[in-house]
Amino acid sequence: MNLSVFKGLYTKLRELRIKDVEIDMNNLPQHIGIIMDGNGRWAKRKGLARKAGHAAGAKTLQEIAEFCGDLGIKVLTAYAFSTENWRRPKEEVEALMKLLRNYMKNCLKRAAKNDMVVRVIGDKSGLDDDIRGKIEELEKATANNQGLNFQIAINYGSRDEIVRSIRKVLEDVKAGKLE
Repeated sequence: MNLSVFKGLYTKLRELRIKDVEIDMNNLPQHIGIIMDGNGRWAKRKGLARKAGHAAGAKTLQEIAEFCGDLGIKVLTAYAFSTENWRRPKEEVEALMKLLRNYMKNCLKRAAKNDMVVRVIGDKSGLDDDIRGKIEELEKATANNQGLNFQIAINYGSRDEIVRSIRKVLEDVKAGKLE
């Protein structure tokens, strides 16, 4: 489900909740995945800079995570930055990394407040040291929380996953763990 579709659903569910309309809690998904796509185009349509769209998407994602936790959904995965995103203009990538740094800081506070477990999945080795440090801090601080499991996919991609998996198998064969 892309972010704009989920945002519409999220808005509708918020309206329903405000009006005290009953939500069928027995018919909710256990895991929701969101592909963070279209925020830059959204901003452009509104006459804003692309980074404003990315910031708006991050804010919406925080609200969605809290709402999913409120509903009792077990897992939310946000596909936030793929390996292909590194090909964007340098200024945009830098703005996205700055947004990620700020998001990690804010996410730590929100995760504590909302009892969320936060994990970052994907290849973290391509990220700056300070970002990897913030990720480690966030994951450690939230590891024992009991609420929503919020996964943020960063630096992920199907080709990259296949290559890393093959390399891992080859290492295991070389180490004698596999034949």
